[in-house]
Amino acid sequence: MSLLLGLDLADRAVLVAGGGPVAARRARAAVDAGARVRVVAPEVVDDLVALAGDGRVTVDRRPVAEADVADVWLVHACTGYPAVDGALAGWAEARRVFCVVASDAGRGTARTPATVTAAGVHVGVLSAGRPDPARAAAVRDHVATELLGGRADLRPSRPTSGGPDLLLPGEVALVGGGTGDPALMTVRSRTLLAQADVVVTDRLGPTAVLADLRDDVEVIAVGKAPGVHQVAQEEINAVLVAQARAGRRVVRLKGGDPFLFGRGGEEVLACRAAGVPVRVVPGVTSAVAAAEAAGIPVTHRGTADRVHVVNGHGALTDVDLAALTAPGVTAVVLMGMAGLGRLTTQALDAGVDPETPVAVVHAATLPGERVVRGALWEVAARCAEEGVGSPAVVVVGEVAREGFLDPASPGVARAVPARRPRAGSDAEAAPAARAGAGLVTA
Repeated sequence: MSLLLGLDLADRAVLVAGGGPVAARRARAAVDAGARVRVVAPEVVDDLVALAGDGRVTVDRRPVAEADVADVWLVHACTGYPAVDGALAGWAEARRVFCVVASDAGRGTARTPATVTAAGVHVGVLSAGRPDPARAAAVRDHVATELLGGRADLRPSRPTSGGPDLLLPGEVALVGGGTGDPALMTVRSRTLLAQADVVVTDRLGPTAVLADLRDDVEVIAVGKAPGVHQVAQEEINAVLVAQARAGRRVVRLKGGDPFLFGRGGEEVLACRAAGVPVRVVPGVTSAVAAAEAAGIPVTHRGTADRVHVVNGHGALTDVDLAALTAPGVTAVVLMGMAGLGRLTTQALDAGVDPETPVAVVHAATLPGERVVRGALWEVAARCAEEGVGSPAVVVVGEVAREGFLDPASPGVARAVPARRPRAGSDAEAAPAARAGAGLVTA
């Protein structure tokens, strides 16, 4: 029967015998635990060279010897040669030093558990009796799903100094939830969400994760939707500040990325002005992810090397129109479905090529995902005919052409097209200046 213990290796010597990928993983784990690591092997992989270059490990390029076991607290035998690893285990046991044998866990006096870390909690799994690493890893994966899925209470019960994965009382975390599929949320997003006392959520984003929250978590919906009461941004700011000042752990769950048309900067300013600690967790933005879900690369060598992101609530600016006519640019319109007809009409009136390919991706990454394609002149009507509305992302450019990534299609890897310039525009007079004017580089 194995006893599962947490070893304090801070500033203690650890020997890693071997220079391969397994040795590199063991050395990095020991370094992360604060150990003084010495690697002994005739040859070492690049990862160990990098660790040595950072000054975090010492590398001796020679065969391991019995003297190397002296004055260390832990030995990792990872040479890949059973006879050498066995000798290391014997030398270590003679000196009452614990030894992990990578090639045969049953030969050593210690084993490395299958681990997962969430919110400053390390969970390790070992099989009882005969070592069974595959079984331990399978159980670890199940535990990880529960931990990161928000079904476990990860809130610290004792005072802590915090950390990147710990949400403290009185703190606000602006969490980018991505396109809506919970599986596309980051690990950090899920970890912080699992610690929340209150979640202030939008209408869009991964709302399905709310069903996994603990029963004592308060959910405050402030999402904006057409035809319903609009919660002013000032009210949302006030909610975040008030909840944090009440000593609660606050997660502001936003669709996409907090800083891309998400007013995350305004919420950060409001929290800081009130003296409330606030952090931002990036999210997968639909400006890229919706296109990817539909099989559209927003950049593609030889076709598009720039991405221009447009807020569809207002009229197109001169910068937007320049992007629509510039070669090598993919334009992505967010929040533009309500005004799609208006936007396409404005573009056509400004001289944008009517045959410019457009793809509209509705409910990207969700079960109701649909894609409508067409030329610029017809895409609004096609969406109306098929009943496609918000939420959707509009992708404009050659990469949106039907069959663009079909190997049999003549549109694959086409050269950067020369789009028709707007009549009388600066773009018509100066193509070289047009290509880079006012574009946001992805």
